[in-house]
Amino acid sequence: MNYCEILKDAKTIAVVGLSTNPNKTSRNIARYLVAAGYKVYGVNPACKERELDGIPVFENLKEIPEKIDIVDVFRRSEDIPQIIPDVININPKVLWLQLGIKNDEAVKPISKKGITVVQDECIYIQHNNCY
Repeated sequence: MNYCEILKDAKTIAVVGLSTNPNKTSRNIARYLVAAGYKVYGVNPACKERELDGIPVFENLKEIPEKIDIVDVFRRSEDIPQIIPDVININPKVLWLQLGIKNDEAVKPISKKGITVVQDECIYIQHNNCY
């Protein structure tokens, strides 16, 4: 899988599990992706603010008013099945599960739909390797 091609083709990224804590990895990586030129949206149903660090935050993927290229997930592996219906609904090019996150069974319907699946990889590290 060519991560550089994925990252060069993408324009919009939804960060699922964007933390309200500014020191968490999901926030740091979201800010990095914005600085790298991507249009970034956050997804966090528990977040009361509708914006964090200038990043619009939505309750779920379906609310995002733009076509998403990469869904970048910061959730526990066992939580992945909960987001699969929304991922299928918005049909991004890529479902990217961050470092330490892997759920082969849950992502099967995503792969069958023709959506590229990346598991257990850090988008920040891969982006740095490409640029």
